[in-house]
Amino acid sequence: MSQWLVLAIAMVAACGVVLAITVLKQRRISEDDDPSETPDVIEYMTMMVGVVYAIVLGLAIAGVWEARGAAEDTVRTEAQALHEVSARARAYTPPVRDRIRTDVDRYVTYVVQKEWPVMADRGEITAHGTELLAKVRADVTDHRPRDNFEEQSYQPLVDQVAVADGARNARADAAGSTLPAVVWFGLITGAAVTVGLIFTLQIRRSGKELLMAGLFSALIAFLLFLVWDLDAPFGRGLAAGVDSFTALFPHAG
Repeated sequence: MSQWLVLAIAMVAACGVVLAITVLKQRRISEDDDPSETPDVIEYMTMMVGVVYAIVLGLAIAGVWEARGAAEDTVRTEAQALHEVSARARAYTPPVRDRIRTDVDRYVTYVVQKEWPVMADRGEITAHGTELLAKVRADVTDHRPRDNFEEQSYQPLVDQVAVADGARNARADAAGSTLPAVVWFGLITGAAVTVGLIFTLQIRRSGKELLMAGLFSALIAFLLFLVWDLDAPFGRGLAAGVDSFTALFPHAG
């Protein structure tokens, strides 16, 4: 199911539930009921709960957005390090250089075409990808420099492989959900309480009041969807993509 279809259904459902409850509640109110009789403490508590929830929801959005940005930086770092390994290998003899570049290309192609879908679906990297990167590391570290020129290139190549390996590990850590379950429990419960407090106010069936109640509930649903969509940096609609790899290794796409 499309992410946008899920969003549309969630917003329409939230809006519909609030409007339906408001209309049904209105039918049970007697004609002599006075909406001005709503205690001031209820209005004050409704406002305070809304403000507190808005702060918490804003922090959650900022957190998942920052995690997504960090995930993109991690992918960019990994791709750039592998590109440096492939470029700096030109200092070696053709057999060694070609072996390193071939293994780098094989690793990048596997990540783009095979590992990325697995990471998006399961929230984890694959063992075969780790083996392919280990093969690149072995190609670099097991080579014995023949002259001073190769010696000067050896350590930078080793460092770049280490950077790629560290970025891969960071990508594995970021592949899963960013927010723990207890935070999601708080966000969903807070949304239910915040929307539920609407019904403590004596909303009439006027067009303006129903419109505001519906838009408010739809906004809460949209913001929760946004948090959910950004919560998996590599797995959903606004996920970080493989552009960093394909930009440096066009053949991998």
